[in-house]
Amino acid sequence: MSLLARSAAPLRQVARARAAPVRSVHTGEYKHIPFDYDKKTTFGVKVVSYFVFGFSIPFVATYYQLSKSSGAA
Repeated sequence: MSLLARSAAPLRQVARARAAPVRSVHTGEYKHIPFDYDKKTTFGVKVVSYFVFGFSIPFVATYYQLSKSSGAA
């Protein structure tokens, strides 16, 4: 048995001893997304409004800064 194989064997035994037991807390259906998307139209409206609001922030800020300095027409 090589020195490398002998040194790795105790590490594997320690790793097995430290492994936490697997527990299942969830009962029923488990969803990975933290919001409800069952109503497709409501979900679509919320997503579109979120993206439009987020995309428009830089343009609104630019317009505000330019109008504040009287650079906008």
